Parts: sequence; C-alpha cells; structure tokens
Amino acid sequence: MRLNIQHQTQYVYSEMVTYTIQQLRLTPQNGFGQHVRRWDIKVNGQLHEFNDTYGNIAHTIVIDNPHQELYISVSGEVETGVGDLNQHQTLPMPIYLRETELTEPSEGIIAFANQFKQQPIEDMMLALRDKMEYIKGATQVDTTASQAFALEQGVCQDHAHVFISCCRTLGYPARYVSGYLFTEDGSLMQTHAWVDVWLDNRWQSLDISNGSRTNETHIRLAVGLDYRGASPVSGMRIGGGEEGMVSSVIVNQQGGPNLQQQKVSSSSMLQQAQQAQQ
Repeated sequence: MRLNIQHQTQYVYSEMVTYTIQQLRLTPQNGFGQHVRRWDIKVNGQLHEFNDTYGNIAHTIVIDNPHQELYISVSGEVETGVGDLNQHQTLPMPIYLRETELTEPSEGIIAFANQFKQQPIEDMMLALRDKMEYIKGATQVDTTASQAFALEQGVCQDHAHVFISCCRTLGYPARYVSGYLFTEDGSLMQTHAWVDVWLDNRWQSLDISNGSRTNETHIRLAVGLDYRGASPVSGMRIGGGEEGMVSSVIVNQQGGPNLQQQKVSSSSMLQQAQQAQQ
C-alpha cells in the first residue's frame, strides 16, 4: 500500500517570541514493513537533523529572531506492507522495563495485568480496550496511565500508556510508538499511537485502540519510553504570551479516492490557530 501524508502544524502567539527551540520526531524510517519513498519537512526556522537516544530521526528547529508564528509542514509517501522487516534497536532491552511518570502502574493496573500472566498478549489488549472507552477530551496530554485507567476513558495515547504499564508489570519490555493511521473513511485525521512489546525475541506491535496488531495501514514515526520520548513535536519558547495551535493530518492511499484533494491552505491554518488562541 502506498500512502501519501500531509501533516501541518501552525502556532501563533499573542506577543512577540524572542527565542524558540523545538524538537521534531516527524521522519519515518525504513523497516517494520515500511519503505519511505520520499519525505520533506519545511519550517520557518533553522532545521538540524540528528538521531536521538532511541534511534529516531529527529530535527531541532531554532528561531532566534523575534516572531509571532511557527509553521511546520511535513509531506511524503510511504510504502507499507513491504518485505523490509528490519527492527531498529539501539538500546539494551532492560531500558524498556523502566517506569516513567506517565507509565508508572497503580495497584489497579498491577492487579489487572496479573490476570494475564499466562495468556496471549492479545487477550490483555482486548480486555484493556473493552475496559477503557475511547473518548476524546476525557484526558490531557499529561494524563498518567494510572489516572486514565481509573477514569476508564481516554484516547490512543492513554491506551498505549496503560498497556505499556501492564506489559512492564509482567516483565515484558515495551515502548510507545507514534505515527499515522490510514482509514478508508478518513475518520482519523491526526497522529496515532500504539505499542511495541518484546516477545519471542522480536518487537510485536499492537494497536490497543483498534484492538489489533499493526498492519499496512500504520506508518511509524518514532519510539520512546512514553509519549514524551516519542512526541512528534516538543520544545520551549521565551515570550509569546497566549498560544494558539492547530494541526491538520491527511493520509490518502495512492490510486484510491482522495478524501481531501489538497492540503489545508497556510492562510486557513493561520486563521484557525488565531481562533484557537481566543
């Protein structure tokens, strides 16, 4: 399957920003059944590429002159379902047993996970999906696994954090994966998240929110111990006052019907970000 991706992010600020530094993990790599045919990142600042601790291709944006906007545009084509099954691994496996602030297990998570000690990993995935309803707005970007599990609600990020916490409780190395998901009806026009679990001497990838193993509809961008380690965009700024941000993701299958013929215009993105600021 050949998938075209357009991902735009627009920030606007109520006051002048004197300095911005952002880290982007928005570049896919070959392997895990995908092949990157082309990829391009455009920003209104200096862009520096490097490989981070987890082996992700990352970029740093630096803007050291006064500004009131930050625009990030990513586009490319990725072929999925290919024979390249190389699995990137740069760190010792015990690293992925470490708990983080976002994945530390509660007593409830530990009790839940222990029910599945001798069962297939899919059983725990399906049970967790049934227990935690997918509801947008129920949680925030900094909601922990314990909080989301107690709420029994969340989005893909929360499902991933809780499942990682369960896996590590059982002694399975696990990591957070950020990426994109193609849907026929275009129902998920945003970034997505799932989990890699180390079983049988290889990474096995499970999409908790959809209750399935990953397949050719998934495009992986980055991995980390949790969302913060694999976040597509993170950083800091000096100044700026109130921030407005809007993001647009379009994933289309080449040769299939285009759900959206063209990407959202930059002027429309700016207008939406200004509205979000208010």
